[in-house]
Amino acid sequence: MRAKRGVRAGLGLSLALMLTLTASSASSATRGTSTGAPPPTEPSPTTDAPPTPTIARAWPVGSRPLVLRAWEPPPTPYARGHRGVDLAAAPGAPVRAVAAGRVHFAGRVAGRGVVSVELSSTGTPPLRTTYEPVTVTVEKGTEVTAGEVVGTVETGSGHCPTTCVHWGLLRGDTYLDPLTLLPAWLLHRGPSRLLPVTGVPLPT
Repeated sequence: MRAKRGVRAGLGLSLALMLTLTASSASSATRGTSTGAPPPTEPSPTTDAPPTPTIARAWPVGSRPLVLRAWEPPPTPYARGHRGVDLAAAPGAPVRAVAAGRVHFAGRVAGRGVVSVELSSTGTPPLRTTYEPVTVTVEKGTEVTAGEVVGTVETGSGHCPTTCVHWGLLRGDTYLDPLTLLPAWLLHRGPSRLLPVTGVPLPT
């Protein structure tokens, strides 16, 4: 009888100890969930990004160039896509800064002339526009105004079937659609039209 009572007492003590440890583990897990850092999540570059200000006052080339290829954002940072827009342009045509800023880079990358302009008063990190392929006519650190020439259209890059300028826009390492810099009056402006003139005598 004494042996049976000893066995029962030992089983009861073991059961009580197991229940105590289980409750303690559950309590620790709950505290860890409520006070610990949440599991890491994928960043959302588009959700928190401020809207692009419509500060452009000129097209990079011409007055309303043909868009040969539009912006095609890649689904992931390293996937295929088109990180800018291609604008038709004549060889040697002037390439202009679309807004005021400071030349962030001016030189050659992979055999192409590239100009990058950091746009003024566009937040942190600031917006940067890029233009390629160009024959560079400015230096790094130069302050430029909207419409100021930063280079001329370079040929032979092979980026487009015809001569073009690839225009890009970035905030930090995130590519954006450069056409969003253009206000509606500049983006949709049609060609100039001559209006009829009446009441003016013809020259004799």
